[in-house]
Amino acid sequence: MTTNNKHLGSNFDDFLSEEKLLGDIETIAIKRVIAFQIQKEMTKKHLTKTEMAQRMKTSRAAVERLFDPENDSVTLVTLNKAANALGKKLRVELV
Repeated sequence: MTTNNKHLGSNFDDFLSEEKLLGDIETIAIKRVIAFQIQKEMTKKHLTKTEMAQRMKTSRAAVERLFDPENDSVTLVTLNKAANALGKKLRVELV
């Protein structure tokens, strides 16, 4: 049986790359991982979003944006404030 499926035998990253979706998907995944880590630390420290906002010296809406998977406008400044509010360091690296 012969198939004309150009994706047969390729991996999912290849498919996403060919469809010009890989960068967007990776960005969403990174944001979700960071949001998960922040939420995990907040839970460990028994912090509410309101308390987190106070520690970050920002609004609760800004904290909500951290956890919104559709919002990709979270800045490094905001992420750094969140990390500092939790007693953590933000590390960004190229691999």
